[in-house]
Amino acid sequence: MPDTVDVLIVGSGPAGLVLAAQLSQFPSINTRIVERRDGPLLMGQADGVACRTVEMFQAFGLSERLLKEAYWVNETVFWRPDANDREAISRAGRVQDTETGLSEFPHVIVNQARIQEYLLDVMRRSARRLEPDYGLEVVEVQRDDSHEYPVRVTLRRTHPTRSDEVAVRARYVVGCDGARSRVRAAIGLRRTHPTRSDEVAVRARYVVGCDGARSRVRAAIGQTLRGDAANHAWGVMDVLAVTDFPDIRLKAAIQSASNGNLLVIPREGGYLVRFYVDLGEVTAENRDSIRQITADRIIATAQRILRPYSLEVKEVAWFSVYEVGQRLTDRFDDAIAADGTAREPRVFIAGDACHTHSAKAGQGMNVSMQDGFNLGWKLAAVLDERSDVNLLRTYSDERQPIAQELIDFDKEWSAMMAAPPKDPARAEASGVDPADLQAYFIRAGRYTAGIATRYRPGILTGEATHQALAKGFSIGTRFHSLPVIRLADAKPMHLGHVAQADGRWHLYAFSDANRSMLHALCEHLATSAESVLRLVTPVGADVDSVLDLRAVLQQPHREVRLEDLPKLLLPRKGRYGLTDYEKAFTSDAGIDIFNEREIDRERGALVVVRPDQYVAHILPLDAYAELTAFFRPIFRMQ
Repeated sequence: MPDTVDVLIVGSGPAGLVLAAQLSQFPSINTRIVERRDGPLLMGQADGVACRTVEMFQAFGLSERLLKEAYWVNETVFWRPDANDREAISRAGRVQDTETGLSEFPHVIVNQARIQEYLLDVMRRSARRLEPDYGLEVVEVQRDDSHEYPVRVTLRRTHPTRSDEVAVRARYVVGCDGARSRVRAAIGLRRTHPTRSDEVAVRARYVVGCDGARSRVRAAIGQTLRGDAANHAWGVMDVLAVTDFPDIRLKAAIQSASNGNLLVIPREGGYLVRFYVDLGEVTAENRDSIRQITADRIIATAQRILRPYSLEVKEVAWFSVYEVGQRLTDRFDDAIAADGTAREPRVFIAGDACHTHSAKAGQGMNVSMQDGFNLGWKLAAVLDERSDVNLLRTYSDERQPIAQELIDFDKEWSAMMAAPPKDPARAEASGVDPADLQAYFIRAGRYTAGIATRYRPGILTGEATHQALAKGFSIGTRFHSLPVIRLADAKPMHLGHVAQADGRWHLYAFSDANRSMLHALCEHLATSAESVLRLVTPVGADVDSVLDLRAVLQQPHREVRLEDLPKLLLPRKGRYGLTDYEKAFTSDAGIDIFNEREIDRERGALVVVRPDQYVAHILPLDAYAELTAFFRPIFRMQ
């Protein structure tokens, strides 16, 4: 561990690894990530990957690998007590899991350990060859703004201090240690490094606590999780089982009359399946006994719920009993000092450190990764001195309200999942009508797909003054990709897939009918002294190193000549001045992006997209002053 780092990330869960993977793409930024466990996660925990998360993984180059391995949640079935025998269950409905057109990617299931391994691979392949430092936990976090690296973090090793010498007994010993072999003399082996101290201190410019619901980083900045304590218990297990339940390879929400509820989630590979088993209300009297529940009891409960179908569990790969309440901190940073005064944020929290969710809505891991994606590019922009430190204030301002909104949804959905089914023979009985559960699932599809997030107007999100130019790209929501044709090589592809997790903003210029406004825009950006492109691009850097301009033309690709494009759409880049031919696209003949996203064909539109794939602004193609004015609070102008 070096004495100083730019960013110290505490915790190698989903939020920490998305953040680390993004920061690892910036060779000039010294990032380290510490984890109290002895090594990577191997099994269990979260598994649902929302459509929006797969979109994010596309920016890391991971979506193809993820989709190949994952179980795809294509449909969801609903089961309720049988009308003729309420002690048995029968199928009540079957719906498409994700609304058509909601995303180009499906909702999938992959073990959290595999998700984290993908992100670790991104880090290992980066210029910094970043790997977590395992076996280190936070003892203390102190802030001293007089220091260049103002956050001092004391870390403690989670394993005992190792002795310099260790003895081993063997049936046979083979000495292959050269002409001066010590094996010839003895079998005592001496370590080649000195005994390590149990504690180590490091100073950081910024610290991000991704260390879970019991976060020590959160405690250090005086934040507390507030909200409902856990009041319902669920048993979760991954099993190999033999059953005659016909929907074992579909996501299934099952309500039994008297034995509780069950959520079935098929796992990747074709055989493994996850059961979320309702274990009932948690009270002060039964909390200890619920925590002692065994896998056998969870299996027995599942067997009762599935009647009249049989369930024979052959092997339990993993199981746990959990009680998770929906809780949230007031802030996600330390921008407010203990005395109430405002200051530059230096310590941040993300994921379960600042918000906790139930597992039924599939929000926990997905929302946590979006926290890391939101913060990563902002830290990079500030550390690379492209943006002022005020950019970092937007992290808590944006993510805390989103977490609150998702927790509100999670409460309602979890309550419905845990409630008993209403008995149609007893009008006065409490419970949830199975038909209402199915209807709510359909209405809540945007939340479970992860695309309900909408950032409010602020320095990173413009007002909807010109929204009518591109009605299908709602300001504040994620950029909803569609197929296009790349002009230079006629390649069909998704427009949104050109964006990478590299911290760049994207300007998508949807051409006016005759392309005159597009040509004028490119001329302004390339030559004007007031061009925002020239004002934000560092001297000597590629023209698209900060703002990446792409154009989408209305004409079929065979009717457009590459040589007629503005020079800015054929930029020379790199040490050899090679031409980038991937800046211009046309509409796909099968799905016209101008029609689908309701883009004004006569005037065109300029869609400004943030590095985390959210639409920041919609402007006319000739709104040069407005474009510059939007970026002035975000970037340090050259």
